[in-house]
Amino acid sequence: MVGVCLTVIGLVQIVAALSKTGTFADDLLAIDSLMFLTASLSSYWVLRARNARRSHQVERFADAVFIIAMTLMACICGFLVYEISRI
Repeated sequence: MVGVCLTVIGLVQIVAALSKTGTFADDLLAIDSLMFLTASLSSYWVLRARNARRSHQVERFADAVFIIAMTLMACICGFLVYEISRI
């Protein structure tokens, strides 16, 4: 998902350069990619954890961050469609 965010950031930059406009979507996508990275590192930590209680806490954290990041990505997609249709 981090790769998807980086690809879309590149595409947004190309569209912004061609239309000579800026957009807030690339900043949101950078934050979103950090959220996906946090979720994946947390998931890896769960796999390596030996303490069951801590493992369940980190697992819930990783799930929550991933769901929030996916929701943010869906919102960004809607924002991009709106921005591109205005150009």
